[in-house]
Amino acid sequence: MRLKNILIVVNDMDRAIKFYHDIFGLQVVLDQDGNVIMTEGLVLQDAKIWQGFISRELSPKNNMTELYFETPDIEGFVKKLEESDFEIEYVNEMMTHSWGQTVVRFYDPDGNLIEVGTPV
Repeated sequence: MRLKNILIVVNDMDRAIKFYHDIFGLQVVLDQDGNVIMTEGLVLQDAKIWQGFISRELSPKNNMTELYFETPDIEGFVKKLEESDFEIEYVNEMMTHSWGQTVVRFYDPDGNLIEVGTPV
């Protein structure tokens, strides 16, 4: 068995596709009307569809999971974030851990937690 994809819930599919394309360079692989598969194994699902499946209230910014990306140019990435058309809500501004890795944490437009760090 292997992990195939990671699914996150979004309220505005077009905005989410633009965010993950503009910020991370991900491309749409398959669009199935409310369920979009992007490169790197990220799946975006419309919040209304997801809520119908689980029959529970959704909790954006629940801080229980995060998407993790790496880049050797963290300063350039943070500059790209700040110059983007998106309002970025930081959880941790750029910081360096005691083991030497530099990271930044923020929410995507739908409250999904993202961390971007330098390679370990």
